[in-house]
Amino acid sequence: MSENMQSAAAAEAPLTPVVIERTYDAAVEDLWALWATKAGFESWWGPEGFRVEVHAMEAVPGGALHYDMIADSPEAIVAMRNMGQPLSHNTHGRFDEFRPHSRLTLKHVIDFIAGVDPYESLIEVDFEPLGDRARMVVTIHPHRDAHWTRMATEGFRSQLTKLDRRFGFA
Repeated sequence: MSENMQSAAAAEAPLTPVVIERTYDAAVEDLWALWATKAGFESWWGPEGFRVEVHAMEAVPGGALHYDMIADSPEAIVAMRNMGQPLSHNTHGRFDEFRPHSRLTLKHVIDFIAGVDPYESLIEVDFEPLGDRARMVVTIHPHRDAHWTRMATEGFRSQLTKLDRRFGFA
């Protein structure tokens, strides 16, 4: 198979969800609050070098989640400029499934990719108490292509380092 045919096959290959697991020295309720409260979400969401400002958070099934993702470190600002991306992006999504301290799903509208019609991406989060610790399993569903799935996964792994520092990653 030629290199071009291999690239085309890889681009068309079905993508699989990415599962990321963490066990933290924290109560499930504390982890839950990071996903379901404005202050909690703003305290960690976004890759290193970025922060968010939440404008609307309705932590109920079907509830809105609207925030700005803002590059706020010199490195992130340079990187965004080099990619031709704005330094701030208004993000819209909603809570789909919402079972307090157990499971939630977020659907984000991906509307910032030039030449691509907006679409939704899904993140599932399951929480499990383990005595004085808590396990969090995050499933990132694939985007429409491997590049944006990889970017979403790398960004999420980066933002998890904020929780790793806060709670200790076991």
